Amino acid sequence: MLSSRVPRKILGVIPARFGSSRFPGKVLARIASKTMLQHVYERASQAKYLTSTIIATDDERIAAAARSFGARVRMTRPDHLSGTDRVAEAASAEDARLVVNIQGDEPLIDPAAIDAAILPLEHDPKAVMSTLAKRIEDPREICDPNVVKVVRDRASDAIYFSRLPIPYHREGDAGAAPDHFKHIGLYVYRRDFLLGYSTLPVGPLERAERLEQLRALENGFRIRVVETEYDSLGVDTPEDLDRVARLFEAAAAHVRPDGGSKAC
Repeated sequence: MLSSRVPRKILGVIPARFGSSRFPGKVLARIASKTMLQHVYERASQAKYLTSTIIATDDERIAAAARSFGARVRMTRPDHLSGTDRVAEAASAEDARLVVNIQGDEPLIDPAAIDAAILPLEHDPKAVMSTLAKRIEDPREICDPNVVKVVRDRASDAIYFSRLPIPYHREGDAGAAPDHFKHIGLYVYRRDFLLGYSTLPVGPLERAERLEQLRALENGFRIRVVETEYDSLGVDTPEDLDRVARLFEAAAAHVRPDGGSKAC
C-alpha cells in the first residue's frame, strides 16, 4: 500500500499574516460562520499523510483565533519576506522529514491534493521539492499573468514557471495545440532543503517573473510537478471572499439537516 511507504512525520504548516495590501486581515474573514483560516486548517487536517498541522504566524489576533478552534500555533518572527521563510522557521523547531506549505487563503483546499503532492518525495529520493498543476480549461487563463503556467519534462519535473503563456503555439502550426497547465501553489519540501532555501542565491529569472519557486530551478534543484484536478481558488480581495462565500452557501443549500441531498 502507498500509505505504508509514507514517512511517519510529515508536517503541514499554514503561514498566516494579518497584513495584506489588498485585503488586510483576510485570514480572519468569516465564511459560513467560520474564519477562512479555520476552513483551511480543518480541510488540511483531513489529509491522510499529514502527521500534524500547525499555523505559523507573528500576529496575536491570528494566534488567538487559531487556538480557539484547537489548532497548534507556532509564533514566528515579524520580518519574514515570504510565507516560505515563515514555514521554514516553524519547521526548524519540528523534527518532521517532510514539510508541506499550505496557503492560508484557500478555504476550499482539497485534502487529496495535499496527499498527491506528498507522495513523489517519498518515492523519489532525488526530488527535494514537489508541487501541483492543473490542466487549463478556460482559454482566458492562458494569457492571464496572474495565472502562473508551468511546463514539465517527461519525468514530470518542472522545466519552467512563467506568467506568460507557455508553451507558445505558433500560428499556422499544423500540429495540435499543446496543453497548458496552471501552477497550484502548494509545496512539499524535504526539511533540510527548506531550511536552506532562503540562503540560495536569487537569480534573474526569479527577479523578472517574481516567482519564488524559480529559485530552486535556477540553482539546479528538481521540482516534481503532480497533475491534479483540484483548481485553486484563493482569496486575495473582498470580491474573492464573496465568491467563495457563495460557493459555501450553494453547497449548504443542497444538503438537508439530516445530511442527505435535496431532490432535484
